[in-house]
Amino acid sequence: MQDADAIVVRFIAGFGPIVREPAASRKLYVDDLSIAFKTEAGGYLHTERLDGAKTFALWPLAQAAQSCFGRPDWPAEIPVPQAWLEFEVDDVEAATGSLERRGYRVLVRNQREPWGQVVSRFISPEGLLTALTFTPALREAAT
Repeated sequence: MQDADAIVVRFIAGFGPIVREPAASRKLYVDDLSIAFKTEAGGYLHTERLDGAKTFALWPLAQAAQSCFGRPDWPAEIPVPQAWLEFEVDDVEAATGSLERRGYRVLVRNQREPWGQVVSRFISPEGLLTALTFTPALREAAT
C-alpha cells in the first residue's frame, strides 16, 4: 500500500553552485564554458535554456577519489567537493585543453570509463567536482 502523503519526485528542477567568489564563477561558467545567463538583482545568474540533468546520483567520496586519483582517499591538498556536476560536450579533449589553457587544474584528463563515457574532471571555484563529458548512452537515449 502506498503512503497517501508520499512525495513523488518527477525531475531535477534546478541545480547550481552556491557562489563565494562571483568573479571566478562568472569566468568559468560565462566566459570559459560559454553558458548564456540572464542577470537578476544582486548578481543572481540563471538560465532555463540549458537541458537538465540526465542523472542524479549520490556519489560516495571514496568512489569519486578512486575515479580521479586511482585510490579511495581524497588528497588532503585538494578541497573535498560538496557536490558533482557534469557538462556534456561534443569534444572532451578540445574542451579540456581550452580549460587548461585558461588556468584550470585538471584532475582527470580524457579518461574513458568502462561504460563508454569520456570524462575530464576539475574542481570549480565553488569546490564542485566538475566534469566535461561525452556519454554515448545518454546521446543514444536522446535520439
